[in-house]
Amino acid sequence: MDFELMITSIPKLLNATLITLKLLSFSIIFGIFIGLIFAIMRISKSKILSKISYYYSYVFRGTPMLVQLFIIYFGLAQIEALRESFMWVILKEPFWCAIIAFSLNTGAYTSEIFRSAFQTIKKGYIEAGESLGLTKTKIFVTIQIPIAIKQSLPAYGNEIILMLKGTSLASTVTLMDLTGVAKYIISTTFKPIEVFIVAGGIYLFMTFVVHNLIKYLEKKYSFQ
Repeated sequence: MDFELMITSIPKLLNATLITLKLLSFSIIFGIFIGLIFAIMRISKSKILSKISYYYSYVFRGTPMLVQLFIIYFGLAQIEALRESFMWVILKEPFWCAIIAFSLNTGAYTSEIFRSAFQTIKKGYIEAGESLGLTKTKIFVTIQIPIAIKQSLPAYGNEIILMLKGTSLASTVTLMDLTGVAKYIISTTFKPIEVFIVAGGIYLFMTFVVHNLIKYLEKKYSFQ
């Protein structure tokens, strides 16, 4: 076991961790927004909107995220109309292609988490809002959405952890994230065990932080 290599690789891997955290942060932010919109569409009375949400969730949950990333990064580049449009400024960058793929993927899972949370809200909360003379929109925004977010925290915490580990796929489109830099170090030293132990330790630490943060939020905002 080359402990010297493990120590010297830590600064490089920690610098690469910043890219991993950026990928995670952008994906989670966009994913929450996408998930909330499609969850609202799914529980709406409109059959068309509900079907669109269902098939979006079905497709992105039913196909590997790696395939989705390859389609966006390699596949869309084959479309000449896109290469000549303003969207090429974004689609030619592996970072933003990864963000798009990760956001769409986590958005599908998030929509199902939110949908389930909306459907488990007790009618008493809604009736209480109606008794106060609140409109349906006001009830939805001020009562249903906050309650749904609180109820979805345990499940969504797992999704964040899965997304954190999923960001390692970004290395397949030349992004030098934590996994990408680990692969580069291995290619020059031919010592995979030492490097992957350090990289795995960093992933484990980030998972520990996310897990405990979600646990703290669950206790703080528990209303049951």
